[in-house]
Amino acid sequence: MKDFWVSSGHHLLDRDEAGRLLVTDSFLKAYFARPELLPPETACPAELRLHHELLMHHPRRPVAKQEIAALEDPDARENWEFMIAFRDHVLAAPSLEAAYLALARGSAETIPPLFMNQLAQVVLRNALDGQHDACVVRAAELFYRPQRVTSNEGAVLLADAETIELHEQNRHASPLLNMLGGPAVTELEILDENNAERYFARSDAFDMVLKLGSARSPTRRGLATAMEIWVRHLLAVDVEIEPVERIEDEDWAWFVGLDAEATRIGNTLWAGDELDPEAAQRVIALFRLTFSDTGEVLPQVGARPVWLIMAMTPDRTIRMKPQNLVAGLPFRAPGTVN
Repeated sequence: MKDFWVSSGHHLLDRDEAGRLLVTDSFLKAYFARPELLPPETACPAELRLHHELLMHHPRRPVAKQEIAALEDPDARENWEFMIAFRDHVLAAPSLEAAYLALARGSAETIPPLFMNQLAQVVLRNALDGQHDACVVRAAELFYRPQRVTSNEGAVLLADAETIELHEQNRHASPLLNMLGGPAVTELEILDENNAERYFARSDAFDMVLKLGSARSPTRRGLATAMEIWVRHLLAVDVEIEPVERIEDEDWAWFVGLDAEATRIGNTLWAGDELDPEAAQRVIALFRLTFSDTGEVLPQVGARPVWLIMAMTPDRTIRMKPQNLVAGLPFRAPGTVN
């Protein structure tokens, strides 16, 4: 079996009879050891004690509000308030899938995007377990890693935004690379049938570029497959998602924006307003979703398709919000994790 996304910590989690993820002390300790949660050497004694002496040894230990209030750095207090609230949320849920679904349907906006992305990664890693198609797995990175969009020689390329930023920093530090010019994405390897097998060994580097072809391309089909698996895993509902080049439907029944920019664009079209050409150019991909069992769907939708829209921001970045896909579908009653 091909492993991938080891950095998600999926090896440290237990699973129930239905295959849902159960939190372990090892997973929590690894979470507290993440670089973004490690206190700096200059942190106050109260923060160092909270992290090093207490939580790293007893990760489920209750943390009182006054313990956080005692931290000297206001940024540290805010960070730990968010972290402890997030930890308590996942511990109170029957599984990480249930914890994610509750956030997606309720208070996701109050949770830092970093936590939502990390939770999405490990839940998605569980859903994709056993997946051998590198196009599906690489496309699924969009669920939790912002992507930079670049057009190069007529092709639309998606590269991990953080990876591109690092390459651009290195370029500025190197007079030779800076002199050569060209987009930093061209220095990275583009995923294709010849290097697909290498993806799994380097998946945690997030350094392979996705070439977004036509609606029939394997990469766009891979993203559709990842979304089908996501919906089935979290909601126990079978859907078919098909990439399309355009929406040929004058009277939409329903749409879901897969990111904030796409939601704004979709709302404009839904209201019957004209979309300005610049906004239209930001639409990156379109999909048609249909339900296997229309009895689960709102009557006004029925067998009609749900349109999925993905778009980039004006700075050419895709920040997918996979919670929209599970919280925004037109069910008669909310789907639930088994």
